[in-house]
Amino acid sequence: MIGNSTLEWAQQTFSYAKLGDSRRTQRLVQLVSDVASHVGASIVQACPNPASVEGAYRLIRNPDVEASAIAEAGFAATTNEAEAYDLLLALEDSTALTYTHKSLSNELGHVNSGNRTRGMLAHSVLLFAPREQKVVGLIEQQRWTRDISTRGRGNKCVKRPYEEKETFKWQQASTAMSERLGKLQARVISVCDRESDVYEYLQYKLTSQQRFVVRSTYSRCIEESGYKLHDYAKELSSAGQRTIQIAQRGGRKARKATLDVRFAPITIKVPANKCGKSLSLYYVGCKEQSDSNEKLEWHLLTSEPVTTTAQAQEIISYYEQRRLVEEFHKAWKSDGTDVEALQLQSKDNLERVAVIQAFKAIRLLQLRADSRKQENSSCESVLPGICWKLLWVKQENKPLPSTAPDLKWARITLAKLGGWYDSKRTGRPGWAALWRGWYKLAAIQEGYLMAQSFISGEM
Repeated sequence: MIGNSTLEWAQQTFSYAKLGDSRRTQRLVQLVSDVASHVGASIVQACPNPASVEGAYRLIRNPDVEASAIAEAGFAATTNEAEAYDLLLALEDSTALTYTHKSLSNELGHVNSGNRTRGMLAHSVLLFAPREQKVVGLIEQQRWTRDISTRGRGNKCVKRPYEEKETFKWQQASTAMSERLGKLQARVISVCDRESDVYEYLQYKLTSQQRFVVRSTYSRCIEESGYKLHDYAKELSSAGQRTIQIAQRGGRKARKATLDVRFAPITIKVPANKCGKSLSLYYVGCKEQSDSNEKLEWHLLTSEPVTTTAQAQEIISYYEQRRLVEEFHKAWKSDGTDVEALQLQSKDNLERVAVIQAFKAIRLLQLRADSRKQENSSCESVLPGICWKLLWVKQENKPLPSTAPDLKWARITLAKLGGWYDSKRTGRPGWAALWRGWYKLAAIQEGYLMAQSFISGEM
């Protein structure tokens, strides 16, 4: 089968799942292996025979199988992997899984202010090793549905206790991650977007001695010279420049941006409506130097000491990696596992499959990241045996080479098989084309093996 052994990966990830019966765990491992081997296929299409389909749905519909138990097995596998790295970034973000079919409308909550769409919310924490450029795995994920009667309550959130607000999820995620990692937590730096700029969360991270980089939303009051944070940043001296690549997104074109870098130690005052003490942090800011009306600008708060330009550049590089958790959500929701296309008859069934697909999306993210990092190495690490030869014969109008081509060729050619055309001249195919190509090649391989069996008389 295409790629590294999906069965081996499924065993490493889920073989210790505590589902109340070892047979359920075995069924889970087999189900995960089947769906991971057939990217883009439904559960029915991925299972090799009717008995496997029946067993898969018995597991999915079993009320004694908790989605949280499936997830905990995957988190434990990530914890084991994390031991190999001295520095880890915990990349965090939230997303909504939306569904339109009516069978679940009474069990799912609102995901937008217009109340036209029902769904489930999820907050994911992805571990990434920046020095090795390695996606380690998913270490935490919360999934929840909103009470439909609370729609619009966000405007009154100031009057509610911190623990009852949705933003409390950031602290809950950090607590759960810390409990799993234990001593390894000291190696972890949480990297969070603007939604996490909450005084209580920053205070919790400092009190718990947890490292972090948080993008600032608010120009908070600080003790330095009576300024507010963003005004104070304008007065800081430039500490050099940094060039970053901004990816194409929606109607935005891909481009390079040159940023002016500034940094300083700061002390955030206690907000007037909060209880606590001032927070001593470091500030790193960067602003695009251009005539564009939409200049990129980041105000970053961190617990990491920043006293040199090199340290400031490093903090910015950590925040740049937050795009990976966005890529994970994209792979999970649509282009990779298409979890939003699931049509199951209950929220619990949906959540069980969503968890399985979340870890499948992690595997896809790892495979793509590894292929980019090692694109000059042989493609046989991803397309072993006859696989790359079948792809070559299908797509190339020339004789087979004596040795396997590189991973860059495999990535581009798979995407072309999936219908990709490099119209934007970026050389970077998206998720959808890659996995369509992967699935088509799997079908070609299956047809080839069946023909070989027929010719040899085994059928």
